[in-house]
Amino acid sequence: MATDTPEAAPEPDEGGPRKSFWEHVQDLRTAVIRSVTAIGIAVMVCLLLDAQIVGILEYPLQRMHMFESPKPTVTLEIGSTKLGPFPVTREQFAGLPPGAAPNAVFRIGTTKIGEEQVVTLKLDPDAPAVAPVEVRLHNLSPAEAFFVAFHVAVYAAIIISAPFWLYFLGSFIVPALRKRERRGILTWVAWGVALAITGVLVTYFVLLPVALRASIKYSEILGFNASDWRADEYISFVCKFLMGMGIGFQFPLVVLFLVKLGVLTHKQLAHFRRHVIVLSLILGAVLTTPEVVTQVAMAVPLYLLYEICIWIAWYWEWKKRRRGEIAPA
Repeated sequence: MATDTPEAAPEPDEGGPRKSFWEHVQDLRTAVIRSVTAIGIAVMVCLLLDAQIVGILEYPLQRMHMFESPKPTVTLEIGSTKLGPFPVTREQFAGLPPGAAPNAVFRIGTTKIGEEQVVTLKLDPDAPAVAPVEVRLHNLSPAEAFFVAFHVAVYAAIIISAPFWLYFLGSFIVPALRKRERRGILTWVAWGVALAITGVLVTYFVLLPVALRASIKYSEILGFNASDWRADEYISFVCKFLMGMGIGFQFPLVVLFLVKLGVLTHKQLAHFRRHVIVLSLILGAVLTTPEVVTQVAMAVPLYLLYEICIWIAWYWEWKKRRRGEIAPA
């Protein structure tokens, strides 16, 4: 007697009843409105904290000399106005306090000798040490300060509100995925966030001071004075550089995703090394600013990340060979 072979039960639909096209459009509209609202609220908050945010963005200017030997500096104070700090030597300024590279602060005053007023310099031992900064930022038009404040607030708001607008957009995309797909997507997103944060931190503390110092040196080679910069251009440069590196550090994820799909192999990645050098320079021009210093500063870490991808791809292929999933090379 013939028996019927039981058919495999269909996989249950985890998303419940399917929504219509217009319901999906409405959900997308809601996610976008919530994301824009989150960014807008963050902009208003950042406008109140503009001075603190500008101070953070100016910090790399103080680290431009981190790979150079420290030099003595002198800062002059007239009332509440400060001049300097100015790099000096002990031969030029005999009144420096003892120490290898002191950052001395002198108050300018006057004293009366006979019928004449004589300018005096008094060392302020309690004044905090001031790092030598060769660049001063300026606003060159009446409305430029407002534009700078708005640009700073927008850049900062996009970063600060990122957890919110990522959540709102993710709440629209994730329900369409199955549990296994969700776990895979969340793993890749977590690695993407970690790489983005790493790229921003490495750029902020290392690459950006080096790039700024190289820019000043290059201007001096050309015979230009690079001690005065427009604040708006500096803010745009720093923010684009930081955001560009955060995006550029997603490059390994793209490469490894293609390896997972079987589009690329370890040997192919090794073969394309020279092409990746050119691609890294192009990404440096597209994601940051189109000049040599930032291109090289971005190309070097991207290429190092590509080399790491080659070794990861080799390790994955080695594991597959041990399990017998692919033939030995």
